[in-house]
Amino acid sequence: SYKRLLDIYSSSSKTIDALMKLELPSGVEVEIKV
Repeated sequence: SYKRLLDIYSSSSKTIDALMKLELPSGVEVEIKV
């Protein structure tokens, strides 16, 4: 299986907080670059 990668660049803290609360489907990886 492959991983879908979501790259988030220069995110605000509100965006990061929202992402941490998301329930992502299995196999989806979130990478936050600050």
